[in-house]
Amino acid sequence: MFYTPDAKALRAFLRDKLDLPFTDTGGGWLIFRASEVEIGCHPSDRRFQGFSFYCDDLKQTMAALRRRGVEFTADIAEEDWGWTTRFKIPGGDEVQLYQPKYRVRRARRTRVSTPARRRVSARRGRSR
Repeated sequence: MFYTPDAKALRAFLRDKLDLPFTDTGGGWLIFRASEVEIGCHPSDRRFQGFSFYCDDLKQTMAALRRRGVEFTADIAEEDWGWTTRFKIPGGDEVQLYQPKYRVRRARRTRVSTPARRRVSARRGRSR
């Protein structure tokens, strides 16, 4: 979730520059869908949240985004886990774009165990 004084400009940026799929809920409210998300927990001396996008080919993605008017604020840097850059979003903030060195896999779903429930058969009127 982005909280910004200029939500309208940021929505237009996400729609027009990043070409994210969205649902128009009315009144200018666009809800964007991110088909895949990764969450990392990094050690830090202070509490904060950061937002990053990832891609399969950083140079190709940067070229496509530049053609749409996206302004990059950092050169490509190599990290142990991938290659990174940053770009501006409306309001002056920056977000990271990276290409991971690791293979991105679909998340495994873990079932949370819940107490067994008794089901009642409507047809028979008895517990199963």
